[in-house]
Amino acid sequence: MSTLSRRHEILFLYDVSMANPNGDPLDENRPRYDEETGRVFVRDARIKRTIRDTLAEMGHNVFIIEERKDNGELKTKEEKIAEVGSLDGILDTYIDIRLFGGTFAIKRNSWSLTGPVQFAYGVSLHRVKMLNIKGTTVMPSKEGKKQGTMLDDYRIAYALIAVYGVANQNAAEHTRMTDEDFEIMLKALWIGHRGGSVLLTGSKIGHMSRLLIDVVHKEESLDLIGGLQRAVEVVSDKNDEEIRGPEDYKLSLERLAQKILKFKDKVEKIRYIADEELRVEPSIEEAFQGITVEKLEF
Repeated sequence: MSTLSRRHEILFLYDVSMANPNGDPLDENRPRYDEETGRVFVRDARIKRTIRDTLAEMGHNVFIIEERKDNGELKTKEEKIAEVGSLDGILDTYIDIRLFGGTFAIKRNSWSLTGPVQFAYGVSLHRVKMLNIKGTTVMPSKEGKKQGTMLDDYRIAYALIAVYGVANQNAAEHTRMTDEDFEIMLKALWIGHRGGSVLLTGSKIGHMSRLLIDVVHKEESLDLIGGLQRAVEVVSDKNDEEIRGPEDYKLSLERLAQKILKFKDKVEKIRYIADEELRVEPSIEEAFQGITVEKLEF
């Protein structure tokens, strides 16, 4: 099967409400927060984790995931490698390695593969309201205590987060990532942030996919538009920290359209899926006149 045929650039927007999009375990699991800008950010590893877990729920084999043996013990990386026996076996078996790459050691051989799909850190498009919610545990922390211990639960009231990604057709030749793999990944990205089990936890519930744009380059294009996440803007009559949902703002695509249209001769088409609650101005069809626009269906 042939590998990824074209370069893709991805713009993905999702929001979180009364949740913690990416806690820092070294800082009391607080949301990752830029003190200078007042914006929350999300590591690329968090985005990939959601995709991986959703791929597994969709029935695909995933290498970097918690997997237990019949006796309840965790299956090790070495045991997974031994089951397939070679780098070819790894690439044939595990879709996440074809997408994101990995480092492996089999007997005396070792490989390091750069993944064709890479994401930048996600950043909120506005300043966010940070919340520190006090509470107590139900169970006493020590024998003899009648009350549970105090706890701090850190959340953000609301954030619309923009994520930029690239799928590189040249790197895909080394991991054997295909066009079909890319389509499966896009679906996992979208549905994973809507209803994937990995985000249906106490601290994560409240995520929702809002907009996914796939800029498909022409087959011969080796160019890169870059920075799509910095070209969309939240427009609201409210102060940033007062925003609580899509009803409180409109998303402006004017600068994004200007940016992409400069590369019009490199772009084959634009594909997208948008949540009906998100108000976009101008519409995607209006914004990208002169480029073929198609709707994605997941």
